[in-house]
Amino acid sequence: MWKQFVRKLPRKSSASGKGDCASGSSPGGNASGNGGTIQLTSSCPSGGPARPASSVKRMSSAVFPSSVVAGIEPLVPFKDVPNGEKQNLFLSKVSLCCIVFDFSDPNKNSAEKDFKRQALLDLVEYVDSASSRFTETMIAACCRMFAVNLFRVFPPSYRTSSSGGGEGEEEEPMFDPAWPHLHLVYDLLLKLIGSSSLDTKLGKKYFDHSFIMKLLELFDSEDPRERDCLKTILHRIYGKFMVHRPFIRKAVSNIFCHFVFETDRHNGISELLEVFGSVISGFALPLKEEHKIFFWRVLIPLHKPKTVGVYLQQLTYCVTQFVEKEPKLASSVILGLLRYWPITNSQKEVMFLSEIEEVLETTSMVEFQKCMVPLFQRIAHCINSSHFQVAERALFMWNNDHIISLVAQNRQVIVPIVTPALERNSQNHWNQSVLNLTVNLKKMLSEIDEELFSTCITKYMEDEEKQESLKQKRKLVWERLESAAAFQPVTGNTAVLVSR
Repeated sequence: MWKQFVRKLPRKSSASGKGDCASGSSPGGNASGNGGTIQLTSSCPSGGPARPASSVKRMSSAVFPSSVVAGIEPLVPFKDVPNGEKQNLFLSKVSLCCIVFDFSDPNKNSAEKDFKRQALLDLVEYVDSASSRFTETMIAACCRMFAVNLFRVFPPSYRTSSSGGGEGEEEEPMFDPAWPHLHLVYDLLLKLIGSSSLDTKLGKKYFDHSFIMKLLELFDSEDPRERDCLKTILHRIYGKFMVHRPFIRKAVSNIFCHFVFETDRHNGISELLEVFGSVISGFALPLKEEHKIFFWRVLIPLHKPKTVGVYLQQLTYCVTQFVEKEPKLASSVILGLLRYWPITNSQKEVMFLSEIEEVLETTSMVEFQKCMVPLFQRIAHCINSSHFQVAERALFMWNNDHIISLVAQNRQVIVPIVTPALERNSQNHWNQSVLNLTVNLKKMLSEIDEELFSTCITKYMEDEEKQESLKQKRKLVWERLESAAAFQPVTGNTAVLVSR
């Protein structure tokens, strides 16, 4: 690996080394990367030619050969070279940072790792304080270094996601041992993209679709620190390079769809949704058809995976941003949630009820009336849930003033739907807290329209009596059948007719 690195370096001109003494070891003679220590060059003999005042002290090592970019040593600080040489020193340091180390053994190449870390720190400081424009050569070299250090294939994950999908069921995060170098590379990338010295027209040539796609693939990293850096960088790229915005939206949509409909596993969904929360808030009105399709075909189906609890907060924010910009989408959200409503996952039911309440707070009367019947049929079912947390959450929704206002104006439809559920709860539910909330809600509905509520109670009692009467009739029929069968025992050769 190191031999290949050395061969790619340009050869030093004979004139550039006249004032230097020969190094104790050949730059490429020991490029095995086996952890050799950094070797300082010997001082010039007293009888040798004097070193010019402007020349830079040089060092070499088995891993880091002396740089020959304009004769400048990459480990020298920027402050020690004249302004005219800083670009060459920048390129020299970037070339040095293209070497990737193995961090599985913390004692391997420890000195060289420290030198690379210092070079990265110097580059970050230089980019952060740069006053002149970055040249195309500098940008190209940086992009190559970013690709070498960052773009990698993650090992297969053998960790299984929890079946519950609750917010508190996340597994312990995995940390990349190479983070001491990775986070500095990410810092440099962030500083470079955000720098006013980076020409946008020149930058978009190198931060192209291929670069962005590789960057998006890194969101599947198991290290939360890396995903957090990527989130900030993607947001900066989206803001700086407007020409790439449609591509980024489409690429992220593909990641979401691949997660929902194929893999059901991805580590960076919450971070990508957090970026899109800011993107959606910047959408112009009226919303483009492209954005509405993203809402219907991508955001709503994201409620389907069992791990929705991990990213529900960010997903809910994106959904409410859409509803605030386009109130007509509120009914689509509620009907979409009802479509993906969990049947056997109580924790997910609680989360869905919370999101529905948040959406209802911004829902207009017209949109509410489009979905109120199936919505309150589901809420009534949740009120009767034997899982006390689901029943409690469904009853807590009635403490929201806006929801009560919507219910009051549509009480002729809603009260008859929920009254039977409340009566069944008050008679049969096992949890005392749910019983208390049920009594309070019955009192509230009675205060809204006492006559209507009394009528619904009466109708419920009549329906219960009819059901009890039918139950008794069925019981009598079966008793008569059993009695008749007792007098006609079945013999071995008697045919028995079984009706469906």
